[in-house]
Amino acid sequence: DFAALGDSPEERVPMSRLRARIAERLIQSQSTNAILTTFNEVNMKPVMDLRAKYKDRFEKEHGVKLGFMSFFVKAAVHALKKYPVINASVDGNDIVYHGYFDIGIAVGSPRGLVVPILRNADQMSLADIEKKIAEYGTKARDGKLSLEELTGGTFSISNGGTFGSMLSTPIINPPQSAILGVHATKDRAVVEDGQIVIRPMNYLAMSYDHRIIDGREAVLGLVAMKEALEDPARLLLDL
Repeated sequence: DFAALGDSPEERVPMSRLRARIAERLIQSQSTNAILTTFNEVNMKPVMDLRAKYKDRFEKEHGVKLGFMSFFVKAAVHALKKYPVINASVDGNDIVYHGYFDIGIAVGSPRGLVVPILRNADQMSLADIEKKIAEYGTKARDGKLSLEELTGGTFSISNGGTFGSMLSTPIINPPQSAILGVHATKDRAVVEDGQIVIRPMNYLAMSYDHRIIDGREAVLGLVAMKEALEDPARLLLDL
């Protein structure tokens, strides 16, 4: 009896079809996958220095701003190539190893969270990635993403740092087997060569399906992403 509670105001609204579908898939992920999350930290100074040096020329040349997500995408693809099981999926009792890299980018929209796909991200330049992410962001806000743009994917990236998140344990987007969570980059005290220095640090979190991905592969995969971001020239040289 709400009257007994002091007539507290409330409003009941039905879930949108998208919100109901999101809820269904999240429950599916939690009930089907054996989800674990591994963490690491990355010094973003090398990427930030590279971006600061070239961002004006980049925008003038390509007509889009050079953000950080393109570096995370490149680092993820770098790691997925080294540890293919992170890019795989489960189908019954089979493990399906995908020979392509379709990276889902979690994007907030007025209707809810959507995850459009960067097809063949390994073949995309930083400019290609930034342009596609900008296009998807506009489409998400306008509710114009197509089913094809939202279907598939072999790995996803969620950027809670946009909203100031320090840490999270992202939920896997089925039928994928792993997802990378990136967070807010903040100046923190770290030890380098026995000295305490201030560096712009970002905490990375990768949730993975322990049914097919062992801790070794998950940890080494995340370390590979960290190392690529801390030495971004490796991404350009494919090292």
